[in-house]
Amino acid sequence: MISTPFKTAQSLDFLQVYLITDLMRIGQSRFLGAVEEALQGGIRTLQLREKNLSPKDLLSLALEIKPLVTRYNAKLFINDRADIAIMAEADGVHLTEASVEASEIKNNFPDLVVGVSTHSLDGARLAETQGADFITFSPIYETPSKADYGEPQGLDSLRQVTQSVRLPVLALGGITLHRVSECLEQGAFGVAVISDIWDSKHIKQHSSEYTQNFGGNSI
Repeated sequence: MISTPFKTAQSLDFLQVYLITDLMRIGQSRFLGAVEEALQGGIRTLQLREKNLSPKDLLSLALEIKPLVTRYNAKLFINDRADIAIMAEADGVHLTEASVEASEIKNNFPDLVVGVSTHSLDGARLAETQGADFITFSPIYETPSKADYGEPQGLDSLRQVTQSVRLPVLALGGITLHRVSECLEQGAFGVAVISDIWDSKHIKQHSSEYTQNFGGNSI
């Protein structure tokens, strides 16, 4: 039996542009400034995904970034580490398919919003039965960051997933501004973005252009 998602889709509107950090891409010296530009552009969810950092350094960065996220009424997610999410007073945790089950996190930390990365229809269905609040599905398009997960899934697979689960599905992998609408046409709740925003010369403006797809204000 499929469990009912902990959060309703309406309450998760802040996820519609789900920005994932990449410290190596952004650079240490401009990291906080780049994050603030994205928040100024209307981004309302930031996932801190820094697998190369030690737990201590990840917590330190999370504690540094949390006040900034709060200032802009945004949400902070920590990749894979619910313990660090709790210590940093983050809003959620994002699990991989190899992590503990979402239900375990929900039982121990009921206030956390729980996302799960998925890469197949079976994975998406499993995440739903295990109590995830939302999922990312990837890679939709060709992208170096998701090369380990094989060939791009494509829009047909995205549509199959969105029609098979009741959870909000965020399209991830090779997302660019002009691809947002076609992902939404396949039933995606929103998009998860890395390089297209962080590589922009005008992060604030580019972030605003993303959020305008979901009723955000232009700047």
